[in-house]
Amino acid sequence: MILYERQEGVPQFRCEAYQEKKTKYCVLIPVINEGERILRELKRAVHYRVSYAADIILCDGGSTDGSTCADVLRNLGVNSLLVKQDSGKQGAQLRMGIWWALRRGYEGIITIDGNNKDSIEDIPRFIECLEDGYDFVQGSRFLKGGHAINTPPLRLLSVRLLHAPIISLTAGRWFTDTTNAYRAYSRKYLEHDQVQPLRDIFITYELLAYLSVRAVQLGMKVCEIPVTRRYPKEGKTPTKISFVRGNWELMKILFLNLFGQYNP
Repeated sequence: MILYERQEGVPQFRCEAYQEKKTKYCVLIPVINEGERILRELKRAVHYRVSYAADIILCDGGSTDGSTCADVLRNLGVNSLLVKQDSGKQGAQLRMGIWWALRRGYEGIITIDGNNKDSIEDIPRFIECLEDGYDFVQGSRFLKGGHAINTPPLRLLSVRLLHAPIISLTAGRWFTDTTNAYRAYSRKYLEHDQVQPLRDIFITYELLAYLSVRAVQLGMKVCEIPVTRRYPKEGKTPTKISFVRGNWELMKILFLNLFGQYNP
């Protein structure tokens, strides 16, 4: 285990590397107390041999539910576990993962939620796009070949009528599924001097909104590909965004992004 001290733009975190770097690309999965959801997702990754295409890295925000037990993760093909020891939420977890992945020498990064909603078996499609020279690849359940299954009606309306139009206006290019964290970034994009994702202003969902638009603004190569996002038929919707406060904060982020407040 290695402890990395806090530095500018990167929170303090510890790393448990179960394997050496094995592939050209990695998958960053931010998690916090996802319980059986992340375990089911990793079991699907084993079934589809995802770890043969990309190293799987968990970016843990400090889980206490036992779902990140080292023996379990090793058996499920996880390459490394990063555990944040600092403040911040999803944005801090992603900054931790991005810094570590670039330092380890990966040529591109795929991100996916850890709540078992997304088609992790589609990882090779993202890699194909990175290999073809794309710098930002957005997964979309709304493209032909994609699937939006059991999407809560209010969530569907907010994506289609608010989030996607505002992100698309900011980027100057139409995107269909902008709340979807299932996407890929090239090393070239993340290291561009006019991007600079490793900044402490990215605490919650700011980094996802910002990286959705910055590639287009800089004239980089972008695309969308079809994926599946499946919500459970019954029970609580797996999300970390609260209905009132969370959505208000998200709207504020969208408008700050629209007016360039996150640009370096």
